[in-house]
Amino acid sequence: MSLIESILLGAIQGLTEFLPVSSSGHLVIFQELLGINQPGILFEIVVHVGTLVAVIIYFWKDIFNLVNSLFKWGEKSNSKTSFYHNLLLYIFISTLVTGIIGFSFKEQIEPIFENLSLVGLMLLLTGTILFISDKIKNANKEKVGLFNSIVVGIAQSFAILPGISRAGATITTGVFTGLKRELATKFSFLLSIPAIFGASLLKIKGLTGLAKSTELLFPFLLAGITAAVVGYFSITLLVKMIKRAKLVYFAAYCWLIGIFLLVYIQFII
Repeated sequence: MSLIESILLGAIQGLTEFLPVSSSGHLVIFQELLGINQPGILFEIVVHVGTLVAVIIYFWKDIFNLVNSLFKWGEKSNSKTSFYHNLLLYIFISTLVTGIIGFSFKEQIEPIFENLSLVGLMLLLTGTILFISDKIKNANKEKVGLFNSIVVGIAQSFAILPGISRAGATITTGVFTGLKRELATKFSFLLSIPAIFGASLLKIKGLTGLAKSTELLFPFLLAGITAAVVGYFSITLLVKMIKRAKLVYFAAYCWLIGIFLLVYIQFII
């Protein structure tokens, strides 16, 4: 993997991990179109750690308040502490739901990552979900509840499929279940921390290969840094777009890429 390929794939990961357009789907597409031979698990870990750093930096105040609320669990809580107690509990429930579903269907899902037709169809589905979410007018709940957390956790598990955006699935599901757009966005990104961290832990054995392949060390690190920097700005952009209910632009992009991919498969490959 060249340095240019590292920067390109790192930037793609940083953009698509948080913008609702599916990071896994785009990595599959770009590897196919550009003929890039990604070193698999090792690369995935590094770029996911990069995007994890981006989330932690952007939402550091919320993360601090979540951790701080743990030390006030038995105390008489004010509205702020109560909000973060509630948020922490439902992040745990959503993560548990995602984990149970993910582990149950992991072996069945892994082989379909090479199916470009499925990626195209899932991108079309992602675009449709984003488009519909902009039309929701009664999303005004200011606290996450049990129902919200379970349904969002289920939605996050579907993002294992290449072409389904994790951010898109969780944010729009939050809105569909009545959460205010800002809260649905915050919940989605905070939920991504255990999701990304857990996925990286499952693949941690791959890091032994990275340590032995010194020629890959710098390209991998460069990709991770690129993913972190681009990811931070992607989060900033998405938060602004969601507040204005402008996900339709991402919907149009997903439709365009999905149609292009299906046409490419049909007439070029």
